[in-house]
Amino acid sequence: MSIFPKMVKVKLHYKTPELDDISAELKRQLQESTVNIKSGAKIGIAVGSRGIYKTHEFVKTLIAFLKEKGAQPVIIPAMGSHGGANSDGQKEVLAGYGISEEEMGVPVQASMTTIYVGTIDEDVPVYFDKIASTLDGIILLNRVKPHTDFHAEYESGLMKQMVIGLGNHKGAQNVHSYGIYGLKELIPQSARLILEKMPILMGVAIIENAKDHTAEIHVVEAEEIPKTEPMLLEKAKDLMPYLPFKHIDLLVVQEVGKNISGVGIDPNITGRTFIRFAESEQNFINRIVCLDLTPESHGNALGIGIADVVPQRIYDKIDFKATYANVITSGFLERGFIPIVQGNDYKALKVALKCCGRKVTPENAKVVQIKNTLQLEEIYISEALLKEIKSEITWDIEEKFSYKFSDKGDLLHLLR
Repeated sequence: MSIFPKMVKVKLHYKTPELDDISAELKRQLQESTVNIKSGAKIGIAVGSRGIYKTHEFVKTLIAFLKEKGAQPVIIPAMGSHGGANSDGQKEVLAGYGISEEEMGVPVQASMTTIYVGTIDEDVPVYFDKIASTLDGIILLNRVKPHTDFHAEYESGLMKQMVIGLGNHKGAQNVHSYGIYGLKELIPQSARLILEKMPILMGVAIIENAKDHTAEIHVVEAEEIPKTEPMLLEKAKDLMPYLPFKHIDLLVVQEVGKNISGVGIDPNITGRTFIRFAESEQNFINRIVCLDLTPESHGNALGIGIADVVPQRIYDKIDFKATYANVITSGFLERGFIPIVQGNDYKALKVALKCCGRKVTPENAKVVQIKNTLQLEEIYISEALLKEIKSEITWDIEEKFSYKFSDKGDLLHLLR
């Protein structure tokens, strides 16, 4: 007799406003901007490691706009310690998104070297990418969204990209060494100093919908960023998807990775921050099994510690050097801890169900399976959860099935 419950594929209906033509909207706003782009000016486009929807299209549009103005665009990786905390690794991350010198037709100038910008909070130094500091101007390109580690007036967005992303490994490590205080308090102070001292021209702030597609684009002039970003963050929060259940025995996540969330699996979805002595956990999910690591992560498995059980497949893909560089820089060591490793998907799911804190049967098991923490429109849930979907969400049943596994123990029912 199977220990697994019967499952149902459900389509959830979230608010999903979406831009039809990203390039046209971005070009329109750039042309309306009053920022002065001088002919011959060398302008950097700061691009991070996050898996922003159609990042390459944003970058191409910015490059075309700058060339029309007679400027000389270059691409600057703005990803702190990601990419193994080295310039070649960061170029490789960007290339994975189709952003390379060959594809974009402009130089990608990566370096871990920083300059000292100044001091904040009495004795905290602020660092900034040396190459970027020498340019005539910098355009920030980033998504504004709730952060995976903390909640405050500024979370993930343009302010953080200036401080952590363009601070490179040294700047990121410096801020993270102060823990949650550094993220909440030092990022805004550092960003304001950078805006004062460094050649920031503008930011392109992206808000994504529940499908991880572009909902809004906002071209924000440099001096307006501190005032505008909190309003954009509230919009982003309102559009975020969520799991509409009070309690889940087992959450199965098909893929985790840096292109999905800064910690691979978004705590805003799972309720697990895994930061010791920090914000309390929501504790509405008993066990989490993660099945695979995305290729775009290049082996960086930061956040793997959020899972309880993983199959051997994901363990074999971990680049511990890259992962530990990112984990240690963040200061949140728990997120790099290795979960229980089992030989295959079947064994991993079986262990998680047996150890979820209550007597679980195929009839009462509350199981949810998602592709990743960005894509929650279509999910698998056990039949026991059908009557527990929160009333504010509308939904449709698409199919019913029972779990099946290959001869090697791989789960055959996967969301596409």
